[in-house]
Amino acid sequence: MSKIAFIYPGQGAQRCGMGQDFFREEQSARRLYEQAGREVGLDLAALCFAENDRLDLTEYTQAAMVTTCLAMTEVIRARGLEPDVTAGLSLGEYCAVAAAGGMSDLDAIRAVRSRGILMQHAVPAGVGAMAAVLGLTGEEIEAVTDAMEGVSVANYNCPGQIVITGYTQAVEKASEALLAAGARRVVPLNVSGPFHSPLLEEAGRRLGEVLDTVKWSPLRIPYVANVTGEPVQDIAETRGLLERQVASSVRWEQSVRRMIADGADIFVEIGPGQTLSGFLRKIDREVRCYNIEHLADVDTVLRSVRS
Repeated sequence: MSKIAFIYPGQGAQRCGMGQDFFREEQSARRLYEQAGREVGLDLAALCFAENDRLDLTEYTQAAMVTTCLAMTEVIRARGLEPDVTAGLSLGEYCAVAAAGGMSDLDAIRAVRSRGILMQHAVPAGVGAMAAVLGLTGEEIEAVTDAMEGVSVANYNCPGQIVITGYTQAVEKASEALLAAGARRVVPLNVSGPFHSPLLEEAGRRLGEVLDTVKWSPLRIPYVANVTGEPVQDIAETRGLLERQVASSVRWEQSVRRMIADGADIFVEIGPGQTLSGFLRKIDREVRCYNIEHLADVDTVLRSVRS
C-alpha cells in the first residue's frame, strides 16, 4: 500500500501571488491568512499577493511562506488527502511539524516570524556568504571544508548539489579549493546571511526562547528532522531540534532517502515552485512526485494519487 509524504519548500521558493487563488476561493485559507496576520502584525495577504520589496526579506519571507503552505494544507486535507509522514526543507520543517500535529498553524507562523527576524539580523551584511557546489559528493566537499576554518556544509540538497556557508572570505577560499577538487561549478547565492552555519548559534539560542512559548501536542504522524535526517515520533524532541536547525546542516537528501526506505512512494510538494520535486528526481526517479501550487492542482493531484 502506498505511503504519502507531504513535503514543504524553504526560503527562496516564495513568489508574488503565491496562495492567492486559495485565499480568494477557500474560506479556511482566507481565515488563516487573516488570523495569522493579526497574530504577527502583518498584512499577509498584501505581502503575498501585491508587488512589494519585502517578500524577499528574510524577516517577512518566513511568515509569508509558512502561512501560504499551511493554508494550502488545510484545503488539501479538507478534500481528503492525508499524509503518512511529513518533512520540510529548513523553514519548511515548521510546516511539517504543524501538519504532523505537533503545533498549531498559528504557533508555527508566530515562531517563524521571530525566526525570520533573528536570522535577518544575526550577522552584519557582508560578513557571511553561501554558495552552491555542483558536481561533487558530500564526502568530497567535507574533505575540503573540514580542513578549513569558518566554512561548513549548509544543505545536502540532492546528489551533485550541496550548499556551503560561513564567513565570506572562507566561502570564497573554499569555492576555489572545491573547483580545484573537481567541482563542475560553484555558484555564489544571493542571500542575506550565512544560514545554517555556526555563525547563527546565538540566533538559535534566542529562537529557543520563542519555542518555549509554543504549545506542543503529540504527533499524529512522524515528521523527518533536518538536523538528523531521521523521523521524529516524540514531540519532546522537536524544540531542541528546531533550535539546533538554525546553525546546523540541513540533511534533505538523507531525509528523503529515509522516507523512501520507510515506504513513502508518493511525495506531494505543497507550496510555490518545484524545487523539492527537482531534488527528488535526482535522488530517486522511481517514486511519484506531485506539486500543489495552485488551487486547481488539488483535484488534479487527488485524481492522480487515487488512480
